[in-house]
Amino acid sequence: MIGYIKGLVTHIFKDSCFVDVHGVGYRAYIPVSTIDTLTIGRETMLFTYMNVREDAIVLYGFATMDEYDLFMLLIGVNGVGPKVALGILSAGRPDGFRLAVHQKNMKVLTKLPGIGKKTAERIVLELHDKIGAVSDDSGDVLPDSDSTVPQGIAAEALAALTSLGYTSQEVLPAIEAKAPQCQTVEELLKNVLRALGSGR
Repeated sequence: MIGYIKGLVTHIFKDSCFVDVHGVGYRAYIPVSTIDTLTIGRETMLFTYMNVREDAIVLYGFATMDEYDLFMLLIGVNGVGPKVALGILSAGRPDGFRLAVHQKNMKVLTKLPGIGKKTAERIVLELHDKIGAVSDDSGDVLPDSDSTVPQGIAAEALAALTSLGYTSQEVLPAIEAKAPQCQTVEELLKNVLRALGSGR
């Protein structure tokens, strides 16, 4: 089992990154919150979980031990695999998720990617006494209901820009503003980069 990796970030993708550890490139699948902490060309340390299947060995990475611990709790729930657990962590803050479980807020939990009513019930049943104390001001597990996940060319532009070292928080406002005016990814990227350049 690989407990953590420490090395140079060489590539950043939509849901993963490459980390060069003494000349060996490890691909780690990571939540959005971890992506936002990475910069190409800078060193990082990721706490990791290695999922061994018959057809693949997949490494999952996390910037904080808090995210790692929550991920490990989630994959221990029947019906929640690593991909679903990663989606939950990408949907919001760990404390927000803990609060939803603590309050048995099924409405919030069933909005999470890959989580239906039965799985949400199992999460509450199995994790309610394991997640520890949470405060009522921990925030929402999900972004504001009015916010949307980028789709189509917006999603492609976001992936391209994060691979260049930009963070999601840095580029999303410009992408959302320019996407309705653009027909292609290339056009959108040019407009977003121009907007980012003028704002600096």
